[in-house]
Amino acid sequence: MLDSRSWEILKIKLKQLGLDIGRCAPGVENRMLCPKCNGGDSEELSLSLFLDEDGFSAVWMCFRAKCGWKGSTSALVDNNRSQSSLKKFSKMKTIREITEDSLELEPLGNELRAYFAERLISAETLRRNRVMQKRHGHEVVIAFPYWRNGKLVNCKYRDFNKKFWQEKDTEKVFYGLDDIEGESDIIIVEGEMDKLSMEEAGFLNCVSVPDGAPSSVSKKDVPSEEQDTKYQYLWNCKMYLKQASRIILATDGDPPGQALAEELARRVGRERCWRVRWPKKNDVDHFKDANEVLMYLGPGALKEVVENAELYPIMGLFNFRDYFDEIDAYYHRTSGDEFGISTGWRALNELYNVLPGELTIVTGVPNSGKSEWIDALICNINEHAGWKFVLCSMENKVREHARKLLEKHIKKPFFEANYGGSAERMTVEEFEQGKAWLCNTFSLIRCENDSLPSIKWVLDLAKAAVLRHGVRGLVIDPYNELDHQRPVSQTETEYVSQMLTMVKRFAQHHACHVWFVAHPRQLHNWVGEPPNLYDISGSAHFINKCDNGIVIHRNRDPEAGPIDRVQVCVRKVRNKVVGTIGEAFLSYNRVTGEYMDIV
Repeated sequence: MLDSRSWEILKIKLKQLGLDIGRCAPGVENRMLCPKCNGGDSEELSLSLFLDEDGFSAVWMCFRAKCGWKGSTSALVDNNRSQSSLKKFSKMKTIREITEDSLELEPLGNELRAYFAERLISAETLRRNRVMQKRHGHEVVIAFPYWRNGKLVNCKYRDFNKKFWQEKDTEKVFYGLDDIEGESDIIIVEGEMDKLSMEEAGFLNCVSVPDGAPSSVSKKDVPSEEQDTKYQYLWNCKMYLKQASRIILATDGDPPGQALAEELARRVGRERCWRVRWPKKNDVDHFKDANEVLMYLGPGALKEVVENAELYPIMGLFNFRDYFDEIDAYYHRTSGDEFGISTGWRALNELYNVLPGELTIVTGVPNSGKSEWIDALICNINEHAGWKFVLCSMENKVREHARKLLEKHIKKPFFEANYGGSAERMTVEEFEQGKAWLCNTFSLIRCENDSLPSIKWVLDLAKAAVLRHGVRGLVIDPYNELDHQRPVSQTETEYVSQMLTMVKRFAQHHACHVWFVAHPRQLHNWVGEPPNLYDISGSAHFINKCDNGIVIHRNRDPEAGPIDRVQVCVRKVRNKVVGTIGEAFLSYNRVTGEYMDIV
């Protein structure tokens, strides 16, 4: 715990020196603008301030070589705590002054010039970037000097085994930093060799990161500038990046390279980032980086790759170009379902066809045959298109539902019973074949305990069925058998809207057609006519949000016509390619549960 009186005294003392510690934390390094040099031309946070854990003392140092202001103070004159703070501060890095002579750098020899020549890096590019060499033990290694405003601030080394290291206690900046001063377009690559390769393709406005790529993208939020130590070079060069309107990320094509691109984009702003797509090396692999493209395809190809850089993706923001493959396939009808899957009934061909990824709401008065019609529909689709389905039919017992499906599939009654009349019952062999068909075609979603399933629970299981069994259709029958608990502050209309949005999102994301059975509210003074979709109990959103709306209606009056005649009223079709509003009539076979066209 901080001693409040000592903390206030310390704040006053530091404020008199131009150091405002209002947002600083004790016990850690705090970075801020140096009041003596104001961070130089780049206005970098070059001053490091360390406060004792108890808030009794402070020590500071500016790491800019041209400034170097440092000092210490404490709340109490004879406080020994400042000594422990000074010891901790002494462990912090100090920026070294380095020169080519102090590092014992040498001009490139013939061996290293030949090494670069093999990688198509010219002597002129090496000279302009002042690439040098250094004696390291018994070998000579490449030296990549890092310059800022014409002054040497760091140096990175590479041996023939591709081992890298840097000078200690030096300033972290981009390699080639002076080349992007005043540039509106900036290219960022992952290594010094790639920076030199970009120059061979005609791009001087390129820099390389000094520390390579991370193994993966961090799941944490971007740290504050003071705490973001791994990417401190970005903040040290922020004034160079701030003036750029376009930043092209040309990092390596491997997973760490793509992770680096994402980490850079998170910090500099995705909205002004572009990214390169490295071309294919063969049918399987892509080129990894700029130097590979230069070596195998030449500077012209590398230039074309950069000039064709694409906008960096922003989650939720797209261009039609991102969907051209899908649009092309739609135009050329290569997937085969652009006009939807036929229901199997001639009378419905012009009115309703089944499209993957859509939501169909089916309603009708009780005992009108809604569930029977959907069962017949999915049997037809399975027969003609081979679709598999997941069924969440809460009103059906499993054995009875199996009977209904088998009768429609085998076209014979399940039992020898009155409803079958003189029709021959399905044989044992047909029954066993039908059981195999049930297993291969359907998955079941059942809530075996006393609780009601929620829509989220149903969709989570349906997703598993899509991924595990490749189902293309989901039947939820009916709506009122689901658990519809909602917050007190949420109206039923708001709840239904939210629920149907979840269902539609599932359908679209998994290219799975969903049939949702919803009962109409109690119809007062009903005279036997088909209900309207707006009569569905709960909300008008059932018709507003669905892609297709269908009313199933059965004739109950022998004087009005055959009682086996079923009216299919297509009340809504969002996609005019697959259907239109209208009505069709089918004949219902009570023996097998089949629906057939009326001749």
